[in-house]
Amino acid sequence: MKGTMKVAVMLGIGKMGYEERPIPEPKDDEVLVKLEYVGICGSDMHYYENGRIGDYIVKPPFVLGHEPGGVVVEVGKNVKNLKPGDKVALEPGATCGHCEYCKSGKYNLCPDVRFFATPPIDGVFQEYVAHEADLCFKLPDNMDTMEGALIEPLAVGMHAAKQGGATLGMTALVSGAGCIGLCSMMSLKAFGVSEVYVTDVQNKRLEKAMELGAAGVINSAEKDPVEEVKKLTQGRGVDLVVECSGVEKCANQGIEMLIRGGTLVQVAYGASGYMNLNMSLLCDKEITIKTVFRYRHIYPIAIKAVSEGKVNLKGIVTNVFDFDDIQNAMDRSIHDKANIVKSVVKIG
Repeated sequence: MKGTMKVAVMLGIGKMGYEERPIPEPKDDEVLVKLEYVGICGSDMHYYENGRIGDYIVKPPFVLGHEPGGVVVEVGKNVKNLKPGDKVALEPGATCGHCEYCKSGKYNLCPDVRFFATPPIDGVFQEYVAHEADLCFKLPDNMDTMEGALIEPLAVGMHAAKQGGATLGMTALVSGAGCIGLCSMMSLKAFGVSEVYVTDVQNKRLEKAMELGAAGVINSAEKDPVEEVKKLTQGRGVDLVVECSGVEKCANQGIEMLIRGGTLVQVAYGASGYMNLNMSLLCDKEITIKTVFRYRHIYPIAIKAVSEGKVNLKGIVTNVFDFDDIQNAMDRSIHDKANIVKSVVKIG
């Protein structure tokens, strides 16, 4: 497809603009996707506010966005699994396929991954993208491309649930009720965890957690979550804690909440990247610590869970912004966290 497309670019900290760029041409193993929805992730907001995450530094003009859903409009000559008109969710990380991590199946740990919106790789706040066909997953008829865009954060939550060994009959707690926390909560339920409790300090997010099926919620700014969990579980504690807040105190509270032999899954990085954990209690209770870096082999089961009604992905969305309103979309997502749980940008 010849022509140009509109691209939203980060021009500097707190400043968005637009450019016209050529529509990309798909390679033999790629498809060209007309994007319809792209979610705004916490990492997008962090780059927009700070210009960097650790050693990843934005050099403007830079394209944010790595949660895309859209429709295939062209296919490369080697592509057999997709055709024009197919709705797809795009997995944003292309790996090398040759390193020990890729060969062992842990491709999310590939050191040479090219991931949308991770500098210097541009993201997808734009009208079209060419992407590897094997990383574009066809959506069933009963799903739309907004849900396709939200498969990316759901994949993180599902990977967290798998890392924690979530299964029927367990009791769990999710710390932090942002997008990833809510996706983790719904993933735990989809895996059969019977009771999932959620903590946060924002009432809007806790209300959303209850709406989406939490067994109970705790505002940890108002009540001691450890004591509340004891009450809710008749003093037993929970089998599994999924920590999505990145707050050191919350991680340590999670350790206190866990039963002996329980599992802590650390999803959030935290502001500094470092946490001091209660090692004495970890050892005394023989707690297993698992961590999460993105996901692997999750998109097919995540799509199936949404298609079968096990996960209400659209339920996490509180705000949809037009592509022409990208500056306001970014600003409000950052500065109105008390009311905005998840923002999505409607590209076309």
